[in-house]
Amino acid sequence: MKRSLKLSDLRKWRRRGFYSETVLVKDLQRSGYNAVRVPVSNPSLNPLPDVIARRDCDVYAFEVKNARYYAYFPRQQIDKLFRFLDELVPLSREQKHAVLAAHLGKKWIFKQVSWEDWEKGGLPDQERILKLDKGNFTLERGKEASTDEQA
Repeated sequence: MKRSLKLSDLRKWRRRGFYSETVLVKDLQRSGYNAVRVPVSNPSLNPLPDVIARRDCDVYAFEVKNARYYAYFPRQQIDKLFRFLDELVPLSREQKHAVLAAHLGKKWIFKQVSWEDWEKGGLPDQERILKLDKGNFTLERGKEASTDEQA
């Protein structure tokens, strides 16, 4: 059974996404990043992330979701992050980072996806972040957080 959305519900859903992207940009800027929201409605095939950030010599492409308890990131959206970084950012792969950002209520969870998973076709059909999960990325440190920092 297919559920149809009213136009007002669709607008409300999109505003939540815009709000989360804007909050993330401000949080990144407070943490020492240069960050911008890419103002594109992005169901297109263009390889554009929701938010682009840079700190020192590292560039970060963020896909942002707003949800209550869990957020799903389809493979196509994760692939766009890597295509953006691979095709449009002329740096070494060690300096380019694809990050999934789940805004779950007042809590943010970040998960960096590895280049190896993308190159070897190891991306799942969709990545899921639950409210109880621990991320592998922190804004303060940038890059992937070590196991000790996650605990």
